[in-house]
Amino acid sequence: MEQNLELDFRSDTVTKPCLRMREAMFKAEVGDDYYRDDPTVQELERFAADLFGKEAALLTSSGTQSNLIAIMSHCQRGEAFIVGHRSHAYLRELGGAAMIAGVQPQVVHNRADGKLSLEDIKASLFPASILFAPVRLIAVENTIDGMVLPLDYLKDVADLATEHGLQVHTDGARIFNAAAAIGCPVSNIACFSNTVSFCLSKGLGAPVGSVLVGSAQTIEKARRHRQMLGGGMRQAGILAAAGLFALQNNVSRLERDHARAKELADALSNLPGLTVETPQTNIVFCNVDASVQGKFSEFLKKNGIRVSGTPDRQRWVTHLGIDDVALATTANLLTQMQGNCNES
Repeated sequence: MEQNLELDFRSDTVTKPCLRMREAMFKAEVGDDYYRDDPTVQELERFAADLFGKEAALLTSSGTQSNLIAIMSHCQRGEAFIVGHRSHAYLRELGGAAMIAGVQPQVVHNRADGKLSLEDIKASLFPASILFAPVRLIAVENTIDGMVLPLDYLKDVADLATEHGLQVHTDGARIFNAAAAIGCPVSNIACFSNTVSFCLSKGLGAPVGSVLVGSAQTIEKARRHRQMLGGGMRQAGILAAAGLFALQNNVSRLERDHARAKELADALSNLPGLTVETPQTNIVFCNVDASVQGKFSEFLKKNGIRVSGTPDRQRWVTHLGIDDVALATTANLLTQMQGNCNES
């Protein structure tokens, strides 16, 4: 393996700012965003709002914070929101909606393709009663586990929400991956949601940050919730410059990550004991048979290949840190392991 070549497939959050992004951060014009005096933050928020076809946007510190702010902006304490059992907002955000916002998750089972069935959503809309927390919001995630929610499905969810007087929030941490897979502007996806959160620090390659987009009224409310959660920042233009660079330069390259994920899946599928799911975007899942788990884990560790997940179900994520050289090196190593397995 080439010296200093990183084969880190744990997540697209491991990306590092490129030199041009660092230069943009260094040169960023800043001000106090508390007073709305930071011109670079304002430029990022305007750019994001326009990109998503929304009235306004808000820079936040993380996707977790963006999601919580969105829930707080749509729901009052003692109310509820519908969310999938595999969604990040339910599983991996420390119960913040319930603990901090006082909003009850009304959990619906995600189907194998990541969707919440319309029938299950309807079944979770209990009649008005003194006994039930009233549902105010439907939260979907796109992509979810690397899978893309189709536009016609999103329209159906939006129509259902409108029919019942509900709002829709999309956790779009990787929504640009969804747009790249569909081949449409991100606004074509965002139009079916009242609010959308998206991460700057995953496939887009910024070091930190998330953005929440929505109506001017909702974002003004969200700004107050951000302050309440300790998310207000001062000279945040340094971070906003990285996010702006990412949106202007790194969106178009996501298709390369998707192509590399497919190549990676092909290489993994040749190994005995591995069952690989065909990736839709940049995330590859493979199930590892118990008979090869120890040997495969040892192989990965020995060759400096880092992945996430569990010994029996691994997650490999391609990103801008995995270029053609890194992918070819990984594929060659997997081929060597395949040869060793065939000989034994």
